[in-house]
Amino acid sequence: MDYQSFKKAVIAKCEALGIAEYELYYQAGTSTSIDTFRHAINEFSASEEGGVCFRCIVDGKMGYASTEDLSEAQAAAVVEKAVDNAKTLESEEAVFLCEGGQEYETVDRAGYALPSTDELIATALAVEQKLYDADPMVIDGTQVNVLTGSGETAIYNSKGLDLYESNAYSGMVAVAVVTNGTEMSNDYQIKIGKLSELDTDAMVKKAVDTAKQKLGGDVAPTAVCPVVFSPDAMCSLLSVFSSIFSSEAAQKGLSKLADKEGSKIASDIVTLVDDPFHKENAFPSVFDAEGCPTHKKSVIENGVLKTLLYNLKTAAVAGKKTTGNAAKGGYDSPVGVRPFTMYLAGGDCTEAELLQKAGEGVYINDLSGLHAGANPISGDFSLQSAGFLIRGGEKTDFVKSFTVAGNFYDLLNKITAVADNVTLPSPFGSTTFGAPSVLVEDLSIAGK
Repeated sequence: MDYQSFKKAVIAKCEALGIAEYELYYQAGTSTSIDTFRHAINEFSASEEGGVCFRCIVDGKMGYASTEDLSEAQAAAVVEKAVDNAKTLESEEAVFLCEGGQEYETVDRAGYALPSTDELIATALAVEQKLYDADPMVIDGTQVNVLTGSGETAIYNSKGLDLYESNAYSGMVAVAVVTNGTEMSNDYQIKIGKLSELDTDAMVKKAVDTAKQKLGGDVAPTAVCPVVFSPDAMCSLLSVFSSIFSSEAAQKGLSKLADKEGSKIASDIVTLVDDPFHKENAFPSVFDAEGCPTHKKSVIENGVLKTLLYNLKTAAVAGKKTTGNAAKGGYDSPVGVRPFTMYLAGGDCTEAELLQKAGEGVYINDLSGLHAGANPISGDFSLQSAGFLIRGGEKTDFVKSFTVAGNFYDLLNKITAVADNVTLPSPFGSTTFGAPSVLVEDLSIAGK
């Protein structure tokens, strides 16, 4: 039974049971992944998964049930189970379904055909060969992963909502391993987009060059000094601390930004945007996981917190409107809150000019231990890092094995310049983060 037939069976069962308020959420997807190693295909995987989640309101309480089996029997069973679950709940929390009849943006989804398996294999092997050919220092361990997939989401409810959208994507991970005879290092580049349009030469060059830069190097000296974060490093920080902008986190006491909307929380030059339709977002969406319209918004504008991110429930608690940021980790997951494409807006100077402003300090382009070394609740972080010393306003010696420590809330206020090189490296789950190079007034560097 396909989704449309299943939906009709669910509607009929709801009518038979006299259920007046309900929602059917459907999600399905396919994915294919190919890995190379030593000029051959090392791993091939293909998967297809999906299912539905049914929610209904009975006596003011929301019951849930889900299934992967889109059969007529399960259409009846999932409704009955959700009704039973609602009747056993003791929660007094208000529950909501999205109203129909709202206006939605239009996204151009035409003209994207997924590459065939043969195309994936040929592309992966060709790019792996480019990595080996790029430099004699490239050794085995170098590999390429190509992936492609598609997804579809549909939401129907008793309030007039009947939505559907689909996405298709492909991408590549290019890993370069190099040696100078005494030590090895590596780097990888990730790009999501049409395989035929990816600049694989640029990916190869950056992966190999960056891996070579990591050879040798010394430990950075201990200091409190200006720090420049590369776009990739700043994206990593933003991904870890993005939850502080969630109204759900704020209402649970897991963010210090509760009751801060309208207040200055960052430097005047900081503007943070969430844009579901950004051109580099592989998963644009005109509606969120509750079916509410999505839209571009400034979370921070010129240092002022304009809004947290809301779904229907958290918006009602705060006495506000949803921002269209309801999210589900999967079809059977509870509704939460997440950004779509969250990026720090760029400034009007180049990275070279940013380094000149820094004068003396550290340029960080690699952060690790992000989850163990960062606390989104307090904002504190202490992270293993690598990068370059900044001397006389220029990147000089490669440095590694040091930690950078500070507090993310403080860091937002210490940003003294942002470059114009906004980069969106790759999605972190269903969210894409972006940032330019950023100059922070001072942070603690612990090295030698």
